[in-house]
Amino acid sequence: MNVAIIGSGGREHSISLKLSESKTVKNIYVIPGNPGTKNIAKNVQIKPENQKEIVKFCSEQKIDLVIIGPEKPLTDGLADLLRQSGFYVFGPSKEAARIEGEKSFAKNLMKKYSVPTAEFEIFTKENYENAVTYLHAVNYPIVIKANGIAAGKGVIIADTFEDAREALKECLINSSFGSAGDTVVIEEFMTGQEASIFAITDGEDFILLPAVQDHKRIHDGDKGKNTGGMGAYAPTPFVTKEIENFVAEKIIRPTLDAMKIEGKPFNGCLYCGLMLTPQGPKVVEYNCRFGDPETQVVLPLLDGDFFDLIYSAAKGKINKESVHYNDGSAITVVLASRGYPDSSESGVEIQGLEKFPIQAVHVIHAGTKEADGKIFTNGGRVLNIVSAINTNDLKLCKEKVYQVIPEIYFDGMQYRKDISDKALINL
Repeated sequence: MNVAIIGSGGREHSISLKLSESKTVKNIYVIPGNPGTKNIAKNVQIKPENQKEIVKFCSEQKIDLVIIGPEKPLTDGLADLLRQSGFYVFGPSKEAARIEGEKSFAKNLMKKYSVPTAEFEIFTKENYENAVTYLHAVNYPIVIKANGIAAGKGVIIADTFEDAREALKECLINSSFGSAGDTVVIEEFMTGQEASIFAITDGEDFILLPAVQDHKRIHDGDKGKNTGGMGAYAPTPFVTKEIENFVAEKIIRPTLDAMKIEGKPFNGCLYCGLMLTPQGPKVVEYNCRFGDPETQVVLPLLDGDFFDLIYSAAKGKINKESVHYNDGSAITVVLASRGYPDSSESGVEIQGLEKFPIQAVHVIHAGTKEADGKIFTNGGRVLNIVSAINTNDLKLCKEKVYQVIPEIYFDGMQYRKDISDKALINL
């Protein structure tokens, strides 16, 4: 089989790596890919927004399956065009991708179909004053979310009315998140442990992959600004079998049914961000694709044929026996560039990559570029250092990953030193 993967980040590098294990897969093409994917696949320099060129390439190379990694090509309708052109695609249609692309759509869907989530109100630019009035009446802290896609940064937790009004102003008046912030969702602040669960689905049936805990804030102890994710580990002990069953029956199943009833059947990876509140699990957000960096720790925990799982889902009849959890554990730590998440340096040379893989630790490229045989930074989240072992021992996993991080160096490198600590404290 010939597979094309759309994207250039750590998620796509991880997917390529997992697919390369399948005996069914002959060629893997990554569009456009990165210096990490070129070692296991063929990078193709086509921009994801160039949809017609992608279709042409897939036709020429007789691609059997297209996997769309990032949210933007999905919300732009790339899956629709590829399906119309006769290709099997793992990833939702443009209409189904609204579940991530428009937070107001997702919240209204959950309200209509009784999926547990935080209480909320929606405001647009035009009713800014009404939103300010509403902020006078709520309990704090409160959460303000840009409605559209904002690279994981469009969420502000406001502790006071003044903070909330400033956040509202940034979104609706100053357009800090561009058109993504022209509408905002203001919702109650939920407390509890966070977790993420991937449901791989053909639109009707689904399987859940091992639960993950991401670390969104830039600094240790969940301090500082929100990012796209500074690290993750799996499995998380906070998601018991009982909670997993609840998520399957009370969140994933009704969500998929709702999307079908609304005429927007969802085929692909439905990412469910959860808050494990004292009242039970509630949805924080949906994503319409594999999470990043969660994918980097989930895929190493799957035994079996990952390609068969994805391909069968894309064809409309998922083979739930394709993969199973291997009883292992994994941690990834994100190495970010100076200034992230506000800004990011590019073009800084990265040292030490030639020493990997070592001691069950491997490097996933997220924001890198290659020039003259050297690897340089090319974005905010630069590398993911992944430790994956075949026993469920997060303590050992953490030791392994942090032991080798000093082998890598680039000027301005920053990373969290507490990935998985929440689980370790509770074990």
